[in-house]
Amino acid sequence: MSRKIKLLVTILYMHTAVLTAQVQVSKEPFHQNVLENKYIRLLDVWIKPGDTSMLHIHSTPSLFLHFTSTDVCVQTKGKAWEKNKNIAGNASYRSFVNDTVVHRVSDCDTVPFHVTDIEILSSYKPTTALKPLPFTVLFDNEKAIAYRLSRTSFNSQLINGRGPIVAELVAGNEVICYDTINKKSTTIRTGKYLYLKPGSSFYFSAKENEKNNLVLFEIK
Repeated sequence: MSRKIKLLVTILYMHTAVLTAQVQVSKEPFHQNVLENKYIRLLDVWIKPGDTSMLHIHSTPSLFLHFTSTDVCVQTKGKAWEKNKNIAGNASYRSFVNDTVVHRVSDCDTVPFHVTDIEILSSYKPTTALKPLPFTVLFDNEKAIAYRLSRTSFNSQLINGRGPIVAELVAGNEVICYDTINKKSTTIRTGKYLYLKPGSSFYFSAKENEKNNLVLFEIK
């Protein structure tokens, strides 16, 4: 076999190995680990049109929030590709405990695909059961509570004595989170997040005419 043919075979083998390799989702290049602590690992996922992720493994209870309405093609290992439509603002939970998933995702749309995957690493385990906050509850399960705050929800409702919370702004110009303990404010912009540690005391505010869509994930 000539050197050129050997080189070509080697390149093809390496390319196939890269395509078929599978890693934990936190190690997949498009899943950027932007925050990790005792309770959560927040993976910020951006995939451009035409790009495809590596095969990756989901095996940790996870919270998902879509920031874009994007068509994606998903291939579960060993199965054919399927096309899914994602809607901005859709929040969901999946345990992955008894249904580990190995798949890869391709952006088959003309716009970027943006989603966050919050892996729940540890429960908060409060001394008393957490009752839902006075906002729209999207879901409430053994691991977390998800809420949505819209224009009419920003009434400077004081929040304290809660578990770890991640606030993510899907739509709207900006939302202000005011920390009443440290007397400081933080701006949450569209497509961004804010982590609020256990024991924080805070409230959210926004312009009255702003059509905001803020999602909170609270770890139990």
